[in-house]
Amino acid sequence: MERLTSPPRLMIVSDLDDTMVEHHNDNENHSLLRFNSLWEDAYRHDSLLVFSTGRAKKMYKKLRRERPLLTPDVIVTSVGTEISYGKSMVPDENWNRIMNNKWNREIVEEETSKFPELTLQAETEQMPHKLSFHVDKSKVQDVTKELYQRLEKRGLEIKIIFSGGKALDVLPKGGGKGQALAYLLNKLNTEGKLPLNTLVCGDSGNDTELFTIPNVYGVLVNNAQEELLEWYAENGKHNSNIIHASDRCASGIIEAIGHFKLGPNLSPRDVSDFLECKADNVNPGHEVVEFFLFYERWRRGEVENCEAYTESLKASCDPAGVFVHPSGAEKSLRDTIDEFGKYHGDKKDKKFRVWTDQVLATETTPGTWIVKLDKWEQTGNERKCCTTTVKFTSKENEGFVWDNVQQTWSDESEVKDDSNWII
Repeated sequence: MERLTSPPRLMIVSDLDDTMVEHHNDNENHSLLRFNSLWEDAYRHDSLLVFSTGRAKKMYKKLRRERPLLTPDVIVTSVGTEISYGKSMVPDENWNRIMNNKWNREIVEEETSKFPELTLQAETEQMPHKLSFHVDKSKVQDVTKELYQRLEKRGLEIKIIFSGGKALDVLPKGGGKGQALAYLLNKLNTEGKLPLNTLVCGDSGNDTELFTIPNVYGVLVNNAQEELLEWYAENGKHNSNIIHASDRCASGIIEAIGHFKLGPNLSPRDVSDFLECKADNVNPGHEVVEFFLFYERWRRGEVENCEAYTESLKASCDPAGVFVHPSGAEKSLRDTIDEFGKYHGDKKDKKFRVWTDQVLATETTPGTWIVKLDKWEQTGNERKCCTTTVKFTSKENEGFVWDNVQQTWSDESEVKDDSNWII
């Protein structure tokens, strides 16, 4: 969060499974990729992205390997009992100390073991400040009441959260997604960076607390589960700051951005012809997002193989511009564009996707910009990632001119193979 020197224009706090990430009806992650393009194009530079998930860190990292997730500024894991920052996931030790207050995991284990109705979830879901079980929905009320009483007698203060129709989590009383968000907002306020707007997004019972935090907007995605819909009917339906979206998952989040007028809500993926549609307030970050989306469509054969496209791209490159391939080989930028022709449609029907992450532009001197990003490619289940640096020059009546592109293999790249890596 240190990269921002002023209050974020928008902070999005989103659950992952079945909220940001569609697991059932979107095999090519179209909804998530729409959100990704919008965020990197219009929000990354002055806003904050927070993922708030029931997953433990290990399972969150597994999801990152499986889906095209952006890198959040903050990741809240294990149902609000862990907070970490940045790409390196630096833990918030102060939050960890708060979680230790009137909490004893061994006592919780001992008391929960006395309930035959509770079945422990997988070991990957058990964390220092979270014990997770499966329970029949019909038994939840009785189990919860008795468990609260037993643990209170043992001197503990706990919270029990039921979600997904069968999952029951036992946490410290100060834990949970809502408490974690309240902590983050207080931390930002103390630093003079309270977001101008905050949008919370969820689909299940463990997201309920997010919607109770004062002065936030909220969206239940269209596919929200029964327990969250019940809460909404009783508590949120008449709150104009909370909506039940008509779209599923990440598309529902985009819908909410537009509904509440929180900022741009047209994803670059919803623009069919970049040559015909020119965005307002174009910035070099936008240029990069748009270019790599065009590159994806070119190789999928979704745009016409016509000279107008390649000539437009070449015209935006400095004649002396250089592309440094991840292998270290150098080539003229314009020559690189000329080679596009032979790759048109070569990835058709191969589930080929390209997305950009952490797109950040810096004006180093008046009229000169450096844009840094991670550029990802996926074909089927194979993923590659390059750390990419682009130098632009802003020229009057010419817009942004590409001077230099340099790529190196990212540590996150599962494959570091030069074949078919064009740019």
